Amino acid sequence: MRDFVCHNCGQQLSFENTLCLKCSRPLGFHLPSRSIVTVGDDGTAEVDGTALIRCANNLVASCNWLVPQRVGGEAMCESCRLTRTRPGDGDTDALTEFAVAEAAKRRVVLELTELGLPIVARTDDPATGLAFDLLSSAEQSVITGHADGVITLDLAEGDDVHREQLRVSMAEPYRTLIGHFRHEIGHYYQMVLVGSGPQRSRFDELFGSPDADYQAALDRHYSSGPPPQWEDTFVSSYATMHPAEDWAETFAHYLHIRDTLDTAAAFAMAPASATLDSDLPGDVGFERVIEWWLPLSWSLNQINRSMGHQDLYPFVLPGPVLEKMAFVHSVIEPAEA
Repeated sequence: MRDFVCHNCGQQLSFENTLCLKCSRPLGFHLPSRSIVTVGDDGTAEVDGTALIRCANNLVASCNWLVPQRVGGEAMCESCRLTRTRPGDGDTDALTEFAVAEAAKRRVVLELTELGLPIVARTDDPATGLAFDLLSSAEQSVITGHADGVITLDLAEGDDVHREQLRVSMAEPYRTLIGHFRHEIGHYYQMVLVGSGPQRSRFDELFGSPDADYQAALDRHYSSGPPPQWEDTFVSSYATMHPAEDWAETFAHYLHIRDTLDTAAAFAMAPASATLDSDLPGDVGFERVIEWWLPLSWSLNQINRSMGHQDLYPFVLPGPVLEKMAFVHSVIEPAEA
Protein backbone atom coordinates (compact mmCIF):
# COMPACT_ATOMS: atom_id res chain seq x y z
CA MET A 1 0.00 0.00 0.00
CA ARG A 2 1.28 3.44 -0.95
CA ASP A 3 1.99 6.32 1.37
CA PHE A 4 -0.70 8.89 0.60
CA VAL A 5 -0.73 12.63 1.35
CA CYS A 6 -3.38 15.31 1.23
CA HIS A 7 -2.94 17.37 -1.93
CA ASN A 8 -4.25 20.43 -0.12
CA CYS A 9 -2.06 20.54 3.02
CA GLY A 10 0.43 17.66 2.74
CA GLN A 11 -0.95 15.71 5.72
CA GLN A 12 -0.10 12.00 5.66
CA LEU A 13 -3.17 9.87 4.88
CA SER A 14 -4.27 6.26 5.03
CA PHE A 15 -5.96 4.42 2.17
CA GLU A 16 -9.33 4.53 3.93
CA ASN A 17 -9.39 8.30 4.70
CA THR A 18 -12.48 10.23 3.57
CA LEU A 19 -11.49 13.43 5.37
CA CYS A 20 -8.17 15.11 6.04
CA LEU A 21 -7.91 15.49 9.80
CA LYS A 22 -5.59 18.49 9.43
CA CYS A 23 -7.33 20.73 6.86
CA SER A 24 -10.80 19.08 6.99
CA ARG A 25 -10.99 18.70 3.22
CA PRO A 26 -13.13 15.77 1.95
CA LEU A 27 -11.08 13.11 0.17
CA GLY A 28 -11.60 10.36 -2.37
CA PHE A 29 -9.50 7.59 -3.90
CA HIS A 30 -8.96 7.57 -7.68
CA LEU A 31 -7.99 4.10 -8.89
CA PRO A 32 -6.53 4.96 -12.33
CA SER A 33 -4.00 7.40 -10.82
CA ARG A 34 -3.63 5.39 -7.56
CA SER A 35 -4.03 8.62 -5.61
CA ILE A 36 -6.19 10.24 -2.97
CA VAL A 37 -7.52 13.58 -4.19
CA THR A 38 -9.42 16.39 -2.50
CA VAL A 39 -13.15 16.69 -3.13
CA GLY A 40 -14.82 20.07 -3.46
CA ASP A 41 -17.72 21.40 -1.44
CA ASP A 42 -20.01 20.42 -4.33
CA GLY A 43 -18.98 16.77 -3.94
CA THR A 44 -16.92 16.65 -7.13
CA ALA A 45 -13.25 16.31 -7.95
CA GLU A 46 -11.22 16.44 -11.15
CA VAL A 47 -8.26 14.34 -12.34
CA ASP A 48 -6.71 14.82 -15.79
CA GLY A 49 -9.74 16.77 -16.97
CA THR A 50 -12.25 14.10 -15.87
CA ALA A 51 -15.00 15.16 -13.46
CA LEU A 52 -15.40 12.71 -10.58
CA ILE A 53 -17.99 12.03 -7.88
CA ARG A 54 -18.16 9.63 -4.96
CA CYS A 55 -19.09 5.98 -5.49
CA ALA A 56 -22.81 5.32 -4.99
CA ASN A 57 -21.82 3.06 -2.07
CA ASN A 58 -20.13 5.90 -0.19
CA LEU A 59 -22.71 5.70 2.62
CA VAL A 60 -23.84 2.07 2.73
CA ALA A 61 -20.31 0.65 2.35
CA SER A 62 -18.22 3.61 3.56
CA CYS A 63 -16.62 3.58 0.12
CA ASN A 64 -14.20 6.47 -0.50
CA TRP A 65 -13.53 5.68 -4.16
CA LEU A 66 -14.33 8.14 -6.95
CA VAL A 67 -16.03 7.43 -10.27
CA PRO A 68 -16.49 9.51 -13.43
CA GLN A 69 -19.48 11.83 -13.18
CA ARG A 70 -22.23 10.85 -15.56
CA VAL A 71 -25.65 12.07 -16.56
CA GLY A 72 -28.61 10.06 -15.32
CA GLY A 73 -27.69 8.73 -11.92
CA GLU A 74 -25.07 7.43 -9.55
CA ALA A 75 -22.37 4.94 -10.42
CA MET A 76 -20.41 2.39 -8.45
CA CYS A 77 -16.64 2.16 -8.37
CA GLU A 78 -14.53 -0.64 -9.82
CA SER A 79 -14.63 -2.56 -6.54
CA CYS A 80 -18.25 -2.06 -5.49
CA ARG A 81 -19.66 -3.00 -8.87
CA LEU A 82 -18.21 -6.48 -8.43
CA THR A 83 -20.58 -7.11 -5.49
CA ARG A 84 -23.65 -8.96 -6.74
CA THR A 85 -25.48 -9.53 -3.45
CA ARG A 86 -25.42 -7.61 -0.17
CA PRO A 87 -27.61 -7.37 2.95
CA GLY A 88 -30.90 -5.52 2.68
CA ASP A 89 -31.15 -1.89 3.70
CA GLY A 90 -33.09 -2.82 6.86
CA ASP A 91 -30.46 -5.24 8.19
CA THR A 92 -28.35 -2.71 10.07
CA ASP A 93 -26.12 -5.26 11.81
CA ALA A 94 -25.25 -7.02 8.56
CA LEU A 95 -24.69 -3.71 6.79
CA THR A 96 -22.07 -2.78 9.38
CA GLU A 97 -20.27 -6.06 8.65
CA PHE A 98 -20.77 -5.44 4.92
CA ALA A 99 -18.92 -2.11 5.12
CA VAL A 100 -15.99 -3.83 6.88
CA ALA A 101 -15.85 -6.53 4.20
CA GLU A 102 -15.98 -4.01 1.36
CA ALA A 103 -13.05 -2.11 2.89
CA ALA A 104 -10.95 -5.29 2.80
CA LYS A 105 -12.11 -6.05 -0.75
CA ARG A 106 -11.03 -2.61 -1.95
CA ARG A 107 -7.50 -3.29 -0.74
CA VAL A 108 -7.44 -6.56 -2.68
CA VAL A 109 -8.85 -4.98 -5.85
CA LEU A 110 -6.18 -2.27 -5.67
CA GLU A 111 -3.42 -4.87 -5.32
CA LEU A 112 -4.77 -6.92 -8.24
CA THR A 113 -4.87 -3.76 -10.35
CA GLU A 114 -1.31 -2.85 -9.36
CA LEU A 115 -0.17 -6.33 -10.41
CA GLY A 116 -1.91 -5.92 -13.77
CA LEU A 117 -4.20 -8.90 -13.23
CA PRO A 118 -7.37 -8.98 -15.35
CA ILE A 119 -10.64 -8.30 -13.54
CA VAL A 120 -13.69 -9.14 -15.64
CA ALA A 121 -16.98 -8.42 -13.88
CA ARG A 122 -19.93 -10.82 -13.97
CA THR A 123 -21.95 -8.14 -15.72
CA ASP A 124 -19.46 -8.29 -18.61
CA ASP A 125 -19.08 -12.10 -18.62
CA PRO A 126 -22.22 -13.80 -17.21
CA ALA A 127 -20.62 -17.27 -17.37
CA THR A 128 -17.28 -16.88 -15.57
CA GLY A 129 -16.95 -13.19 -14.67
CA LEU A 130 -16.04 -12.15 -11.14
CA ALA A 131 -18.79 -11.40 -8.62
CA PHE A 132 -19.12 -11.30 -4.85
CA ASP A 133 -22.06 -12.44 -2.76
CA LEU A 134 -21.48 -10.87 0.67
CA LEU A 135 -24.02 -12.50 2.98
CA SER A 136 -24.77 -12.61 6.69
CA SER A 137 -25.01 -16.00 8.40
CA ALA A 138 -27.06 -14.52 11.26
CA GLU A 139 -30.30 -15.90 9.81
CA GLN A 140 -29.14 -18.27 7.05
CA SER A 141 -26.38 -20.74 6.32
CA VAL A 142 -23.50 -19.11 4.44
CA ILE A 143 -20.47 -21.06 3.24
CA THR A 144 -17.49 -18.99 2.18
CA GLY A 145 -16.18 -20.25 -1.15
CA HIS A 146 -15.80 -19.86 -4.91
CA ALA A 147 -17.73 -21.28 -7.86
CA ASP A 148 -17.04 -20.30 -11.48
CA GLY A 149 -16.12 -16.73 -10.68
CA VAL A 150 -18.66 -16.12 -7.89
CA ILE A 151 -17.09 -15.60 -4.47
CA THR A 152 -19.34 -16.02 -1.43
CA LEU A 153 -18.22 -14.58 1.89
CA ASP A 154 -19.82 -14.94 5.30
CA LEU A 155 -19.90 -11.42 6.72
CA ALA A 156 -19.52 -12.84 10.22
CA GLU A 157 -15.81 -13.12 9.35
CA GLY A 158 -15.66 -9.37 9.92
CA ASP A 159 -16.49 -9.84 13.61
CA ASP A 160 -13.23 -10.11 15.56
CA VAL A 161 -14.59 -12.40 18.27
CA HIS A 162 -16.30 -14.79 15.85
CA ARG A 163 -13.27 -14.96 13.58
CA GLU A 164 -10.83 -15.52 16.44
CA GLN A 165 -12.98 -18.29 17.87
CA LEU A 166 -12.92 -20.03 14.48
CA ARG A 167 -9.18 -19.50 14.15
CA VAL A 168 -8.50 -21.13 17.51
CA SER A 169 -10.99 -23.97 17.04
CA MET A 170 -9.50 -24.80 13.63
CA ALA A 171 -5.90 -24.47 14.87
CA GLU A 172 -5.10 -21.81 12.30
CA PRO A 173 -2.15 -19.45 12.85
CA TYR A 174 -3.76 -16.70 10.76
CA ARG A 175 -7.32 -15.79 9.80
CA THR A 176 -8.40 -12.38 8.47
CA LEU A 177 -11.00 -10.92 6.13
CA ILE A 178 -8.38 -9.85 3.63
CA GLY A 179 -6.92 -13.35 3.82
CA HIS A 180 -10.29 -14.83 2.87
CA PHE A 181 -10.60 -12.49 -0.09
CA ARG A 182 -7.08 -13.30 -1.28
CA HIS A 183 -7.66 -17.04 -0.96
CA GLU A 184 -11.01 -17.06 -2.78
CA ILE A 185 -9.76 -14.74 -5.52
CA GLY A 186 -6.98 -17.27 -5.97
CA HIS A 187 -9.55 -19.81 -7.15
CA TYR A 188 -10.77 -17.27 -9.69
CA TYR A 189 -7.27 -16.72 -11.02
CA GLN A 190 -6.60 -20.45 -11.26
CA MET A 191 -9.47 -20.43 -13.73
CA VAL A 192 -8.27 -17.29 -15.52
CA LEU A 193 -4.48 -17.75 -15.55
CA VAL A 194 -4.17 -21.54 -15.67
CA GLY A 195 -7.40 -23.25 -16.67
CA SER A 196 -6.69 -25.84 -19.34
CA GLY A 197 -4.09 -23.67 -21.12
CA PRO A 198 -0.33 -24.04 -21.52
CA GLN A 199 0.32 -23.56 -17.78
CA ARG A 200 -1.83 -26.56 -16.83
CA SER A 201 0.86 -29.25 -17.09
CA ARG A 202 3.21 -27.36 -14.75
CA PHE A 203 0.30 -26.73 -12.38
CA ASP A 204 -0.37 -30.48 -12.22
CA GLU A 205 3.32 -31.20 -11.55
CA LEU A 206 3.43 -28.83 -8.58
CA PHE A 207 -0.04 -29.03 -7.07
CA GLY A 208 -1.68 -32.16 -8.50
CA SER A 209 -4.79 -32.40 -10.65
CA PRO A 210 -7.46 -29.83 -9.79
CA ASP A 211 -9.99 -32.30 -11.21
CA ALA A 212 -9.52 -34.66 -8.25
CA ASP A 213 -12.75 -35.42 -6.36
CA TYR A 214 -13.24 -32.36 -4.16
CA GLN A 215 -15.89 -33.78 -1.85
CA ALA A 216 -13.80 -36.87 -1.15
CA ALA A 217 -10.80 -34.64 -0.40
CA LEU A 218 -12.92 -32.47 1.90
CA ASP A 219 -14.25 -35.47 3.81
CA ARG A 220 -10.76 -36.93 4.15
CA HIS A 221 -9.30 -33.65 5.40
CA TYR A 222 -11.88 -33.08 8.10
CA SER A 223 -11.92 -36.71 9.23
CA SER A 224 -8.16 -37.39 9.20
CA GLY A 225 -6.49 -33.98 9.17
CA PRO A 226 -3.36 -33.07 7.23
CA PRO A 227 -0.78 -35.76 6.41
CA PRO A 228 2.32 -36.19 8.59
CA GLN A 229 5.12 -33.67 7.98
CA TRP A 230 2.87 -31.55 5.79
CA GLU A 231 4.91 -28.50 6.80
CA ASP A 232 7.71 -29.68 4.49
CA THR A 233 5.70 -29.17 1.31
CA PHE A 234 2.64 -26.99 2.03
CA VAL A 235 2.21 -23.40 3.20
CA SER A 236 -0.70 -24.33 5.51
CA SER A 237 -2.56 -27.40 6.69
CA TYR A 238 -5.62 -26.37 4.66
CA ALA A 239 -3.48 -26.39 1.52
CA THR A 240 -3.07 -30.16 1.95
CA MET A 241 -6.75 -30.80 1.37
CA HIS A 242 -6.92 -30.54 -2.44
CA PRO A 243 -4.72 -29.24 -5.30
CA ALA A 244 -7.13 -26.33 -5.88
CA GLU A 245 -6.84 -25.32 -2.22
CA ASP A 246 -3.06 -25.64 -2.32
CA TRP A 247 -3.01 -23.21 -5.26
CA ALA A 248 -5.44 -20.79 -3.57
CA GLU A 249 -3.46 -20.79 -0.32
CA THR A 250 -0.17 -20.29 -2.19
CA PHE A 251 -1.72 -17.51 -4.30
CA ALA A 252 -3.04 -15.78 -1.17
CA HIS A 253 0.39 -15.89 0.47
CA TYR A 254 1.96 -14.47 -2.67
CA LEU A 255 -0.47 -11.53 -2.40
CA HIS A 256 0.30 -11.18 1.33
CA ILE A 257 3.99 -10.93 0.56
CA ARG A 258 3.76 -8.57 -2.41
CA ASP A 259 1.40 -6.12 -0.70
CA THR A 260 3.40 -6.07 2.54
CA LEU A 261 6.62 -5.47 0.60
CA ASP A 262 4.89 -2.69 -1.32
CA THR A 263 3.87 -1.02 1.95
CA ALA A 264 7.33 -1.49 3.43
CA ALA A 265 8.89 0.12 0.35
CA ALA A 266 6.53 3.10 0.69
CA PHE A 267 7.87 3.69 4.20
CA ALA A 268 11.55 3.02 3.39
CA MET A 269 11.54 -0.37 5.13
CA ALA A 270 12.30 -2.19 1.88
CA PRO A 271 14.01 -1.19 -1.38
CA ALA A 272 12.04 1.13 -3.66
CA SER A 273 12.09 -1.63 -6.29
CA ALA A 274 9.94 -3.82 -4.01
CA THR A 275 6.76 -1.95 -4.97
CA LEU A 276 3.90 -3.64 -6.80
CA ASP A 277 4.44 -1.59 -9.93
CA SER A 278 8.12 -2.57 -10.21
CA ASP A 279 9.28 -4.79 -13.06
CA LEU A 280 10.19 -8.16 -11.49
CA PRO A 281 9.90 -10.70 -14.30
CA GLY A 282 10.58 -14.43 -14.16
CA ASP A 283 12.69 -16.46 -11.76
CA VAL A 284 15.14 -13.64 -11.06
CA GLY A 285 12.28 -11.34 -10.12
CA PHE A 286 10.85 -13.91 -7.73
CA GLU A 287 14.24 -14.53 -6.14
CA ARG A 288 14.49 -10.82 -5.40
CA VAL A 289 11.01 -10.82 -3.83
CA ILE A 290 12.01 -13.61 -1.45
CA GLU A 291 15.38 -11.99 -0.69
CA TRP A 292 13.47 -8.91 0.48
CA TRP A 293 10.70 -10.81 2.22
CA LEU A 294 12.59 -13.16 4.51
CA PRO A 295 14.48 -10.50 6.55
CA LEU A 296 11.47 -8.16 6.53
CA SER A 297 9.05 -10.81 7.82
CA TRP A 298 11.57 -11.87 10.49
CA SER A 299 11.95 -8.32 11.76
CA LEU A 300 8.19 -7.66 11.68
CA ASN A 301 7.59 -10.84 13.68
CA GLN A 302 10.08 -9.65 16.29
CA ILE A 303 8.41 -6.23 16.44
CA ASN A 304 5.03 -7.87 17.00
CA ARG A 305 6.49 -9.97 19.81
CA SER A 306 7.85 -6.79 21.40
CA MET A 307 4.26 -5.54 21.57
CA GLY A 308 2.93 -8.83 22.92
CA HIS A 309 1.22 -9.85 19.68
CA GLN A 310 1.47 -13.07 17.74
CA ASP A 311 3.81 -13.12 14.75
CA LEU A 312 2.71 -10.94 11.86
CA TYR A 313 3.57 -13.72 9.40
CA PRO A 314 3.45 -17.00 11.35
CA PHE A 315 4.50 -19.23 8.45
CA VAL A 316 7.58 -21.03 7.17
CA LEU A 317 8.35 -21.18 3.44
CA PRO A 318 10.19 -24.45 2.69
CA GLY A 319 11.69 -25.14 -0.75
CA PRO A 320 8.64 -26.90 -2.28
CA VAL A 321 6.37 -24.03 -1.20
CA LEU A 322 8.74 -21.49 -2.74
CA GLU A 323 8.71 -23.53 -5.97
CA LYS A 324 4.93 -23.38 -6.04
CA MET A 325 4.99 -19.66 -5.26
CA ALA A 326 7.52 -19.11 -8.03
CA PHE A 327 4.99 -20.64 -10.41
CA VAL A 328 2.33 -18.20 -9.18
CA HIS A 329 4.81 -15.40 -9.79
CA SER A 330 5.56 -16.71 -13.29
CA VAL A 331 1.92 -16.55 -14.41
CA ILE A 332 1.57 -13.04 -12.94
CA GLU A 333 5.01 -11.67 -13.84
CA PRO A 334 6.11 -13.77 -16.85
CA ALA A 335 9.76 -13.71 -17.90
CA GLU A 336 10.60 -11.13 -20.52
CA ALA A 337 10.85 -12.50 -24.06
